[in-house]
Amino acid sequence: MSLVLDPTAQDLLFREARTANTFTDEPVTDAQVQAIYDLVKFGPTAFNQSPLRITLVRSPEARERLVRHLAEGNQAKTAAAPLVAVLSADNEFHEELPALLPHFPAAKDMFFSERPVRESAALLNAALQAAYFIIGVRAAGLAAGPMTGADFAGIQKEFLDDDHTPLMVVNIGKPGEDAWFPRSPRLSLDEVITTV
Repeated sequence: MSLVLDPTAQDLLFREARTANTFTDEPVTDAQVQAIYDLVKFGPTAFNQSPLRITLVRSPEARERLVRHLAEGNQAKTAAAPLVAVLSADNEFHEELPALLPHFPAAKDMFFSERPVRESAALLNAALQAAYFIIGVRAAGLAAGPMTGADFAGIQKEFLDDDHTPLMVVNIGKPGEDAWFPRSPRLSLDEVITTV
């Protein structure tokens, strides 16, 4: 069975897309970021919650502050990327639920009044939104370099507050020379899917 998405788009978003390790110096514009967000904000989440928060690290001073919290193997590529985003989960996302879920505004207090429940929901749903964000970066013709090799407690202290849990750092830009590692293997359908 063929997919509705044409093969070129399938390659752009999935088959040919990889984590970029080098980038050109072509800037990533605010207009590109707006276009990416305008696309990915429609990805599904539970209760239509939107806990993902994106901190764009543009200034050299902020970049320097971020780089020192990254694993050694991630520092040089983050220092050189045209744009870096710190993706985090807002644990107080429930405050927006009455506007985001107007047909069920009581969900805010009925399901999310306790912080541990919010933290769990925020982590899962912001991770979903982070995946959509990576696909959106690819849809804009850019490469994404998502990384979790970092001191996230340090990143939280440096850029966020106690209500935001950092998830990953994403380098963004046009891929540079030798940007890709060889494609690593993936599991086959039979290794992943069970029918009951």
